[in-house]
Amino acid sequence: MDRETRLVRELVGTHGRTYAAEAGVRLRDTPQPLYQLLVLAHLLSARIRGSVAVATARALREAQLGDPGRMAAAGRQTRVDALGRGGYRRYDERTATQLGAEAELLTERWGGDLRRLREEADGEVPALRRLLQEFNGIGPTGADIFLREVQGVWPQVAPYLDRKALKGAERLGLPADPARLSAAAGRTDPAVLAAALVRASVDKQVARDIRERASA
Repeated sequence: MDRETRLVRELVGTHGRTYAAEAGVRLRDTPQPLYQLLVLAHLLSARIRGSVAVATARALREAQLGDPGRMAAAGRQTRVDALGRGGYRRYDERTATQLGAEAELLTERWGGDLRRLREEADGEVPALRRLLQEFNGIGPTGADIFLREVQGVWPQVAPYLDRKALKGAERLGLPADPARLSAAAGRTDPAVLAAALVRASVDKQVARDIRERASA
C-alpha cells in the first residue's frame, strides 16, 4: 500500500464521519433530510464552532422545525429559542430571520424539495452552487458545505472537494488533487472523505496524529 493510500485510509478510518451524521441527519435523496442538510450547512457556515452548529441543528429538529413548512410557519421567537438551546446565541436573531426566509423561498420556488433545485441546475455543480446561494444566509462557504455533504446521495456532484477539504489534504502531505484523493480512498463514500479532510483542515492535531499513524 503506498503512502497516499495509507494516509487517506487512516484518516477516513479515524475521522470519517460526515457532519450530517454527527447532527443526526439520516441523509437520503428525499425532501426532508435534504432540507435538514441545507439548514446544517447554513449553521456551519457561520464563524462558530462546528460542535455548536451540529447541536443547534439537533435542537431545531427537536423543536419540530425539521421541514421547510414548519420552519416558515413558526414564529420568529420560536426559531430564536431553538437556536439558543443549541448554543447558537451569537447569531440567533439574524439566523432566525434567515431561516424563515430560506424556508419560504424553498417552498415557493421549489415546492419544498431541493431535488427540484437540482433539476433546475441540470445537476451541474457550478449552477447548483449558484442556486444554493440564492438562499438568504447561504454564501459560498455554505454552498460548499452542502455540496460536500450531499455528494453521497447526489453522485453527479462527486467528487466535490472544496478549498477547505483540499487544505486538509495539504496538511497531511497529500496532493490537492480530487481524482488522486478519491482513488486513494477506494470505495469510501465521497462525502465521508470530504468530511475527514475538513476535520484535518480545521484541527492541526488531527493531521499530525494521522501522519504519525500512517508512518508507524
